[in-house]
Amino acid sequence: MQYVRLGSSGLKVSRLALGCMSYGEPRLGTHPWSLPEEESLPFLAQALELGINFFDTANIYSLGTSEEFLGRAVRKLTRREDVVIATKVYERLRDDPLSGGLSRSAIMRELDASLRRLDTDYIDLYIIHRWDPETPVEETMEALHDVVRAGKVRYIGASSMHTWQFVKAQYIADVHGWTRFVSMQNHYNLVNREEEREMLPYCLAEGVGVTPWSPLARGKLTRDWDAESPRTGGDPIQDRFYGPTERADRAVVRVVAEIAAERGIPMAQVALAWLLHQQGVTAPVVGATRPHHLEDAVASLDVRLDDTELARLEAPYVPHAVVEYV
Repeated sequence: MQYVRLGSSGLKVSRLALGCMSYGEPRLGTHPWSLPEEESLPFLAQALELGINFFDTANIYSLGTSEEFLGRAVRKLTRREDVVIATKVYERLRDDPLSGGLSRSAIMRELDASLRRLDTDYIDLYIIHRWDPETPVEETMEALHDVVRAGKVRYIGASSMHTWQFVKAQYIADVHGWTRFVSMQNHYNLVNREEEREMLPYCLAEGVGVTPWSPLARGKLTRDWDAESPRTGGDPIQDRFYGPTERADRAVVRVVAEIAAERGIPMAQVALAWLLHQQGVTAPVVGATRPHHLEDAVASLDVRLDDTELARLEAPYVPHAVVEYV
């Protein structure tokens, strides 16, 4: 395993993060494909054995049970100080007016709830899951600064939003001397490269670590486009992300398959290797519901694509419409 600093911060993370959205009570929330606790634990153990020290979850994943599973696994398998835990705040967990958002009240309440579920005194990386148009950004940034000063959070990060919104939040933090975001978790992979326009250059210039989510396009980059999986029938977001550009995206997937066949390696290793070649990318957030998923992810660290292969992978891409991540 390789370890790198998260952006210009002093936090050292593995070159891959294990995303824990697939681990949680399947009856709760909107992820019916998620694995119950006894099936989740082996993947968390496998990740640790492979050297992954970076685990990403969220309060919304399976309505908090993903955090609970991760917290119990950490206590059982390793020492708390040996892992980096990231979790998120913003989404509504309950149907009441105080649930969700990035108000001071919501951040304080949801952080304490996440700490209880994870059974930890602190969160290494606390991420705002989305931009909150209903709360002044000054209120959000001050609250995040206060939880860092209180010792409940070590670093703060952000997830998918417009670049101007991210820049504004960082500017507000600078003006007031508050804590800046050290990471951006954005949607970036071979079939969705729109972040290359503004967000990635900004993060690179400002020393912000990039931890892309859906690095394998929800499995589209790992198999034939029409192949079915337990998740394809219960994940309507796939159509929103990749449906409108299916023709062009299929062409990208074909090239991934060609290069994988030429090298004699799985498609997932080629797609992840391409992402790891991109300047500024710190640690893609990978999911795993089968043992080979993590094995392929770690193996991709040793795949060196040449300039011709990189050009072939990028050639079929066409611009995608902006997706509002709400």
